[in-house]
Amino acid sequence: MAAPALAPVTRQVSSRTAAAPDPSGQERRQPLAAAVAELPVLDASGRRVPFGELFRERRAVVVFVRHFLCYTCKEYVDDLAKIPKNFLQEANVALIVIGQSSYHHIEPFCKLTGYCHEIYVDPEREIYKRLGMKRGEEITSSGDPVQQGGTLILGPGHYIHFIHRDRNRLDHKPINSVLQLVGVQHVDFTNRPPVIHV
Repeated sequence: MAAPALAPVTRQVSSRTAAAPDPSGQERRQPLAAAVAELPVLDASGRRVPFGELFRERRAVVVFVRHFLCYTCKEYVDDLAKIPKNFLQEANVALIVIGQSSYHHIEPFCKLTGYCHEIYVDPEREIYKRLGMKRGEEITSSGDPVQQGGTLILGPGHYIHFIHRDRNRLDHKPINSVLQLVGVQHVDFTNRPPVIHV
């Protein structure tokens, strides 16, 4: 007899004492400020889209990267590109990357990484700032400090279900732990061919 399917984990586990579960069975979530949901992101053609529209009708994993020239971010997005679309579709989850540069950099970055899921930019870094992502030590070509990135699980609606703010360029949340939170099956990032034992 097959084991019963387990529900996905819906809260971050930490070494701190966890709050008691909500007796109503409702998932803990916090509202996303309307002012943040209304801020624009730009797609690869420069079209403005309100941030909140990206997850208004669906759950989404949103990854904010430091910048498209960051080697660590590039490697992380290389791995995000390996997540099969059907894994996301089966869990009814969108995967979205947001960078802090010009929209002109989206297409070359996608070609470089093989990333084929949704991608946008927040060139003014306003969403980064409003979500509390700290300024890093690096400076952009325009002389502005680079914001650190982070990972959020948002929606449906304007709700934050999970947030991880990167403390430094190496502090990305492990991808499979985020996928587990939204019920997406485990992805093998090793690129090793399967071994067939005879």
